[in-house]
Amino acid sequence: MSNVEDFIRSFGMSGMMLTDDIRNLEQAMGLELGHTPSTSSPAHIDFYPQFEQSVRAEATRMAEHYEVFYCLEKSIRKLITESCQDLDGDNWWASPRIPPKIVADCTERAKREMDNAITLRSEAPIDYTTFGELSVIITSNWDVFTTTFKSPVAVQKVMASLNLLRGPIAHCCLLSDDEAVRLQIAVRDWFRMIG
Repeated sequence: MSNVEDFIRSFGMSGMMLTDDIRNLEQAMGLELGHTPSTSSPAHIDFYPQFEQSVRAEATRMAEHYEVFYCLEKSIRKLITESCQDLDGDNWWASPRIPPKIVADCTERAKREMDNAITLRSEAPIDYTTFGELSVIITSNWDVFTTTFKSPVAVQKVMASLNLLRGPIAHCCLLSDDEAVRLQIAVRDWFRMIG
């Protein structure tokens, strides 16, 4: 093997080691130096780099909490839909099970989207409910959910806690470390309640 080949091999290895060092530095410091394409940031948006690095770092940190809450809220809506559909069929939303005020409020939210010429978020009315309204639907139909959950009081308490924790996530505020732990516990409480 020639000196040139040794030199090229050494150069390549040095580059790989440098890339690993940069990646480790990014992870340790919570930075994104841009040496490799990121799958977690919307780099395809032209104006994204114009936001402050600290705000982008907060967004990356909060994305994890948003993802957990997104999955939780979608799964609660699915649970309610399937449980009510089993009893009342496809027209379950129009049944007396759903409080009239919730139906009216969801109808108004969908109308507001339509009147503002934006794409409707969903054709399913339950997708227009607030998190608090989901709790009301469950507890006001306890006969439907008695085999799913252990206690209506526990449902109210856990959902009230989750609703409070949802605020900073939904309104783009940084969730403190203590509240991030509290969110993890509340989500565990949710799954613990399920019978």
